[in-house]
Amino acid sequence: MDKPVTPRAAAPGPRRRDRHGRGMRGPIAPPQVPLAASRADVFADLVQDSVERLERRWPQLADIDFLVLEVPRLDGPGQAWNDEAVPLGGTISALEGRPARVVVYRRPVEIRTKGRDERAALVHEVVVEQVAELLGLTPETVDPRYGEDQG
Repeated sequence: MDKPVTPRAAAPGPRRRDRHGRGMRGPIAPPQVPLAASRADVFADLVQDSVERLERRWPQLADIDFLVLEVPRLDGPGQAWNDEAVPLGGTISALEGRPARVVVYRRPVEIRTKGRDERAALVHEVVVEQVAELLGLTPETVDPRYGEDQG
């Protein structure tokens, strides 16, 4: 006589696919494909591209740290900002043993731009302005094409 078939015990962990072969199958794209890059990673790449573009003309930028932060912080009384004055970037002067820093704030820049090209142009503009402030120069001196990228 045949033994009745008993259902398999479910494997520990989340079930990948339902009994009809549908459901979770895995990532939509492999990690090396741009689709898998997070918005923060893509933004950091835009900042890096801008820095590399400027380093050809200004080799001393290799001594400056470039950072991406989500949003600006309010560090103390009297440092309030409103909708018209939310900073897109900032600088931190060099201190003992620590290089100067240029900071670009991701969320304020993203909110003000619609597409990748517009975002890349604004990121470059912010980087140029902050580098100019650190070096004590005008943005046009740092990048002669400053202001021309917004087509």
